[in-house]
Amino acid sequence: MPVKINLGCGRNIRKGWINVDWAALEGVDVIADLDQCRSVPLPFDSDSVDEILISHVIEHLNDPLSLMQEAYRIAKPGSYCVVRVPYGASDEAWEDQTHKRAYFLGSFGYFSQPYYWKADYGYRGDWQPEVIRLTVGREHTGANGKEFLKRINSERNLVREMVAVLRAVKPIREPKAELQTAPEIRIETP
Repeated sequence: MPVKINLGCGRNIRKGWINVDWAALEGVDVIADLDQCRSVPLPFDSDSVDEILISHVIEHLNDPLSLMQEAYRIAKPGSYCVVRVPYGASDEAWEDQTHKRAYFLGSFGYFSQPYYWKADYGYRGDWQPEVIRLTVGREHTGANGKEFLKRINSERNLVREMVAVLRAVKPIREPKAELQTAPEIRIETP
């Protein structure tokens, strides 16, 4: 049976998943502070997890790189991590006072090794962004292409949510710019 972990589940308990949160809420299987991964490892073996979900959590953390490095440690080679966040150019990304940072299309590359060709900040995870899905309002049904992406990059509140599908690359790649691979960008309506 595949091991699937819902990191930072809160009240969004998933049946058939290991639900992890810092609070002992009903349905939480494992208590762990995801902002302490630098000093307290998650209680899972290395290379043991088939799928990871991090839904509307990472934007709340002070140390997202440590969480992503720890998620990488426990992920099986080639397994997937799905990260859901409010898009950085949306009011949802900034109005919530508990949000520490905003995420944009290029943010997920920094969870891979090739992006660290300029400097070494000690991060040792390697998640390849495969697909980034941008959820836009129904009024933008059918919108796609370079022109709409330009609008997304320059206007506020076009994107409601961003979902990144990341693949664990093991062994870890070298920090070389030429190894960077852009993800597929999909624009979707609810």
